[in-house]
Amino acid sequence: MKKIRRSLFVIALILIPAITSYVLADPPAPPAPGANPSTSGGVPVGAPIDNGIFILLVLGVVYGTCKIFELKKAKSLEEPSK
Repeated sequence: MKKIRRSLFVIALILIPAITSYVLADPPAPPAPGANPSTSGGVPVGAPIDNGIFILLVLGVVYGTCKIFELKKAKSLEEPSK
């Protein structure tokens, strides 16, 4: 139980700063009046992948934690029968 609490604490320590930095980020400034939007910022080329990678990373950590918990549980069930 202590290991689960410790892992949840570590995950929280990682997620809280990441989420707060994302939430508190300022939007990009609008282009100056009369300026060409393509030269002063404009629309980025390509697809933004930052949020997708972050979500995949979190899901991978949760999935790995669940699998480790299941393996330890199965291992503890097998040992007393020996």
